[in-house]
This record gives sequence, C-alpha cells and structure tokens, in this order.
Amino acid sequence: MATLLLAEDVDDIAMVLTRVFKRAGFTVLHGADGAAAYDLAVEHRPDVVLTDLGMPRMDGWELIRLIRAHKELSETPIAILTGQLQPGDVRVPESGACSLVLKPTLNDVLVSVMTELAGHGPHGHTFSSTGCITT
Repeated sequence: MATLLLAEDVDDIAMVLTRVFKRAGFTVLHGADGAAAYDLAVEHRPDVVLTDLGMPRMDGWELIRLIRAHKELSETPIAILTGQLQPGDVRVPESGACSLVLKPTLNDVLVSVMTELAGHGPHGHTFSSTGCITT
C-alpha cells in the first residue's frame, strides 16, 4: 500500500490518525511539525501527504510550498486536514493542495480521500473552484 506522510503537531491526533491509516493499509510517517515533515518527505518520498495547518517551526502552508518547489516532490498529492478553514477557501487551490478535509471528519471519509489521492499518484496540478484536477 501507499506511504502517507502525516504532518501533525498534536500527539493525540497524530496517534489516532496513524492508527487509522495503518489499519487501512498505509505505511505512515509522522512529522511533528512542518519542518520535520519536510525532512521526512525529502528522505522517504511519500506517495501522499496529509498536513495540518497550525504547527510550530513551519506551518502547513509553508510545508506545501516547499514540497511544490522541490523537484522530486512537486507532484506529490497533498491534502489539508484542519478546522481553521471554510469550504471553498481560495487559499487551498492557490497553495497547491489537492484536497481539503475539515475537522471533525469521519475516519472513513479521511481514508477514502487519502486512498483516492494516493491512487492518482504523482500528478501536475490544474485548479478549478472545486480543487485539484489531475493532469
């Protein structure tokens, strides 16, 4: 199954999400902030990234920007998991994220989104008002 990189600074949330994704068959890497997650991404080249936004040292927006700027990582599917945004927030497609999942959400929904993104594999990013379109 796919390797998922989780960028989440709250230990309890990271532990639960790691368990959920491992049960779904993912290999899970965890970065406790954006900087740690970026280092893991460069080292391991995950199939898909799930990031929170509000994290110390480097937030999720900066993590997405750095991944999109990295030659070998730029086409990695990225989803944002947050309770800080509203549906349709224009910063999501502008950032290069493929999907927005709002907290709280059902585990099945989250796994489904990440499975779909991993299934698309690396891809270019063209945006519409509803998010990422694989190209």
